[in-house]
Amino acid sequence: MVLIPYCLIFLVPFSVVIGYSLGGAYTFLTPIFVFGVIPVLDFIVGLSTENPTHAQEELLKDKLSYRAITIICVPLQVVMVIWGAYVVSESVLSPLETIGFIFSIGVSSGVMGINVSHELQHRVNLKAEPLLARIMLWTVLYMHWAIEHVAGHHMKVATPEDPATARYGETFYAFWLRTVFGGMASAWNIEAARLKRKGIKVFSLRNRIIYYSILELTLVIALFVVFGLGTVGYFIIQSIIAFTLLEIINYVEHYGLLRAKGSDGRYESVNFLHAWNSSNWLTNRFLFNLQRHSDHHYKPDRRYQILRHFDASPQLPTGYAGMILLAAIPPLWRMVMDHRVREYQTMVKKDE
Repeated sequence: MVLIPYCLIFLVPFSVVIGYSLGGAYTFLTPIFVFGVIPVLDFIVGLSTENPTHAQEELLKDKLSYRAITIICVPLQVVMVIWGAYVVSESVLSPLETIGFIFSIGVSSGVMGINVSHELQHRVNLKAEPLLARIMLWTVLYMHWAIEHVAGHHMKVATPEDPATARYGETFYAFWLRTVFGGMASAWNIEAARLKRKGIKVFSLRNRIIYYSILELTLVIALFVVFGLGTVGYFIIQSIIAFTLLEIINYVEHYGLLRAKGSDGRYESVNFLHAWNSSNWLTNRFLFNLQRHSDHHYKPDRRYQILRHFDASPQLPTGYAGMILLAAIPPLWRMVMDHRVREYQTMVKKDE
């Protein structure tokens, strides 16, 4: 495992700045780079299924340099969103440039912002990193996800009860509605149950969902006061783009996979068979090994630099950048993925 390739993530916000500087259609440089250039390079570079040895894991797992990259992303994400508000309020952008610029900021917020927040929020036994994760989610109006993802999704993954597990045959667009609003409801229920166990009123500032909502509203109002009404629209749109990227990745990661349910009504334990895996070298460096998602669900406390590839895990045909394009076109997605789901389910049943 080498540290430097993970710095590729910084090319995403850099592409936003370059696109804005060049102007015109170049403001679309970021989505072209992420969804055009990267899938092609992903195919050319190919896979890397190499896993760290036990000795390497011990050396790498607590190395501060790997943690530093994710931490640097936090102020960068905040600066990008605020800079975007300034550009929208002060610059004379054409309608085309405005669309391209906001879309690019949203893609950057999704690829760098939410992805890094995901890595940070799993450090549940620490304080600083989960706090930084929430700051990043604050910039995309999705703070509740920090609760739902760890305490909801990871508990219910690959079951019909999980709003973030895509069902077989479900389009991304139907999934988006179910997971966005279902995830909010799930986060509220998790928090309400926590407060009731402690004997605290649900409708109080001790409720993190209420507290997070106030923080998000405060940020929207602050942008309005400082930069004007136009930036409110910019901020909300870039947030929607960002968490839509998150949810389309959720769609890809668990599509059609279900845990077996025993006669006692309990589901089997989560393991490396319950998420789609991709070991494409390039996109894993951009996404901090998020595509080694099977191991992430098997061992959620593992830091990104030591996540492992398992041959037995269900394998995606390409990296996330390419899979996002497929998911956006339901007939194409089903043509590529449905037979893989069926084949994998048949294989699992034979092994039981």
